[in-house]
Amino acid sequence: MSNAKQVDPAKAAELFIIHDQIHEPMHDRFLWGTMQRRDAEAAAIPEWEELREIASKIKEHTLTHLDHYLEEFEANATKRGAHVHWALDAAEHNEIVHSILKDHGVKEMIKSKSMLQEECHMTPFLENRGIKVIESDLGERIQQLDGQPPSHIVFPAIHKTRKDVAQLFARTVGTDPNNDDPHLLTEVIRNNARPRFLATGAGMTGGNFAIAETGTFMVCTNEGNADIGASVPPLHIASIGIEKLIPRVEDMGVFLRLLARSAEGSPLTQYSSHFSGPRKGGELHIVLVDNGRSRRLGMADFWHSLKCIRCGACMNTCPVYRRSGGLSYGATYSGPIGVILDPTFDEFKYSELPFHSTLCGSCSDVCPVKIDISDQILKWRRVMAERGYLPLVKRMSFAVAGHVLGHPEEYHAMEKVAAPAMDYAPHFLLYNRSLNPWGRSRELPQIAKQTFRDWYLANRSEHADDEQ
Repeated sequence: MSNAKQVDPAKAAELFIIHDQIHEPMHDRFLWGTMQRRDAEAAAIPEWEELREIASKIKEHTLTHLDHYLEEFEANATKRGAHVHWALDAAEHNEIVHSILKDHGVKEMIKSKSMLQEECHMTPFLENRGIKVIESDLGERIQQLDGQPPSHIVFPAIHKTRKDVAQLFARTVGTDPNNDDPHLLTEVIRNNARPRFLATGAGMTGGNFAIAETGTFMVCTNEGNADIGASVPPLHIASIGIEKLIPRVEDMGVFLRLLARSAEGSPLTQYSSHFSGPRKGGELHIVLVDNGRSRRLGMADFWHSLKCIRCGACMNTCPVYRRSGGLSYGATYSGPIGVILDPTFDEFKYSELPFHSTLCGSCSDVCPVKIDISDQILKWRRVMAERGYLPLVKRMSFAVAGHVLGHPEEYHAMEKVAAPAMDYAPHFLLYNRSLNPWGRSRELPQIAKQTFRDWYLANRSEHADDEQ
């Protein structure tokens, strides 16, 4: 069992919800609007479901032949002049990046958004060794200035209002705290970053896809920051998870049609840049990172999570994520995809996350590569129960529920006494903070005077007569 402390998503979500009447409704409204744009884009493409099916099959084929495609990618990238490195885990990744920067005498580096680098905790590792790291993506830069990790895969600072950003920039960049004009705030951070692009010794990116047949990798952004970071400094380093491989260039057409539509409800990202070898006079290093992916590939119930293309659609549609905020998960990855990815890094620390879901199944329905997310969440719950990670109250509650639901006579007897008993139960018992955390911020619903079963039994003969 891990020595790390278990995350408490329910408590963190409660703090986000009760903070004020602004942040949680804004968060919910924006992401639901994004989801509606995604739905409109998907509905406008008659072959949308066929695209999802093809994408899923390409990913499954690649993952089941991953060793072959990784070697093919390495050979072709090397032919094009790139230096390819292999990192078994986060520590090895960070050591490789540090070694490259140290060899080139780099003291300051500018980077674009990469969830893999977040997963490896690369920035604090480098800064502890005297290398300053500057985020160039606007949302990531906001989070970096505030000392917070990203709260969403695509929209890192989506939980913040314009006023939050104005006050943050006033504290850290010296702007007017009362001016929250988004154009001004964007211009301020752009002017802050541009000189760094020119002065820094290295730029770092991630990679959305890596194409085996050409040794090319692709980076998709909306701000163009990754392109500047890869093109201006003499040294370009790219961290790429080994699951990002696809076999052929022609496969990209499928994924590009799905990615931006699923992520933000737009036809394409503003920039879809292909990197095939170093730029003229420059140097390119590609770090292929495992960090638990090979182990996950061997997990019969969970290997499909490796198909993820990090679009965030499952987060945008999730009613729990939209209302609790990404930071409440206490992990690199949040939302439904985080619930099934994070336990592969540390089962005990993230053992509560699978219960941070309604199991409504909407995440599986919108996933562009057809990951069975809700099924995996349910399976992770079983794993956590079998490992003995559930707290006492939850274990007892599930044991009682399992017994009653498995004995219909006891269930119906409880139905008959529960409704009247609710009228006389003391308030402190119904809304006990330990026994009923659900009731901390809301009232229990009124119990119907007649159950559906009673109604069905009372009306069944009448319907039978009608049918005759």
